[in-house]
Amino acid sequence: MSKTELNQDKLFLDEVYARENLTETTLDECETALKQLVQGIQGLDEKAMEAVQARLDSLTKPLGSLGVLEEIAKRLGGIQRNPWPEIEKKAVLVMAGDHGVVAEGVSAFPQEVTPQMFYNFLNGGAGINVLSRHAKAEVICTDIGMAFPLDPPELMRHRVMNGTHNMAQGPAMSRQEALQSLLTGAKIARQAIDSGFRVLATGEVGIGNTTPSAAIISFFTGLPAQDVTGRGTGLDDAALIRKQEVITRSIQVNQPDPQDGVDVLRKIGGLEIGALAGAILEAAHSQVPIVLDGVISTAAALIATSICPTARFYLIPSHSSVEIGHVAALKQLELKPIMHLDFRLGEGTGAAIAFHLLDASIHILEEMATFESAGVSNKENPA
Repeated sequence: MSKTELNQDKLFLDEVYARENLTETTLDECETALKQLVQGIQGLDEKAMEAVQARLDSLTKPLGSLGVLEEIAKRLGGIQRNPWPEIEKKAVLVMAGDHGVVAEGVSAFPQEVTPQMFYNFLNGGAGINVLSRHAKAEVICTDIGMAFPLDPPELMRHRVMNGTHNMAQGPAMSRQEALQSLLTGAKIARQAIDSGFRVLATGEVGIGNTTPSAAIISFFTGLPAQDVTGRGTGLDDAALIRKQEVITRSIQVNQPDPQDGVDVLRKIGGLEIGALAGAILEAAHSQVPIVLDGVISTAAALIATSICPTARFYLIPSHSSVEIGHVAALKQLELKPIMHLDFRLGEGTGAAIAFHLLDASIHILEEMATFESAGVSNKENPA
């Protein structure tokens, strides 16, 4: 693609992002915008990664002895195309949506909890707020598709639809609505990046959202529902079996196209899952690292990487949750979690904890003395 064509693509994407609400964006416009977003995603900068590695190897420590911290620093350098990466300004993108599949009895909590928790996020009282404050990160909350009205109505300005349809009976949404959720998430990510945030994280809220997440993971991994489906908010044995049956039925009823991530999203996904996938794609497009949270976020990553495999290189997996599908999804993505915390809250909480490790990797790179500056002998240059 020529430089002129790339500039034209950017202008079109900017025009789409500038719209107050993307529900008026046509199917053709959505398809074009997504195509252009994906075409702008490039691989990592190998030279920057080599420079970071050289710096790490010169520090007063045995080679590779800081393990994951060194891998993070190198990945950040490659993503930002900078041998001295910086992540001072951080944000967790919390996307909210409801799911028609809750009609099948797959959740231990009523759907009314979704807006209640959304207000809790806005008021700063949730787990993600506490952990983000501790990590000196901001929480950006967006309603993509909750089922209930919000007050004031301005909180709904990014809403694509009032919750998805019951995926056990047919597609969760139309292709246009799926694309709108993707592009709305990308738009939110772009706004954050344009505001100066240099690292993003994925967060979500939505009663019932472990069901479409498990369906997406089952579909992409080829594993049966019982191998990827957890108890979510606390299902008993009978409800868990019902949830597994619903997931199997949803895949059979809808027959998603494995070569088309948008088709998978629209048939067995969710609006907030689509928004997170869009945020991942925009982060990759803008060369910004994005930290994955738990099972819902990782299902979104499967959607994003199905649409654009190169986006995988911009993902930093924070932890491995107790939701059994999470391990399978990370394996499918060929990503290794950097923590094991037995978390299952979601919201972006695991990603917020991971911010501390990202900070630590940068501090090591910037502040640790080299063998030469400290006058310390090493294997290559003994005293």
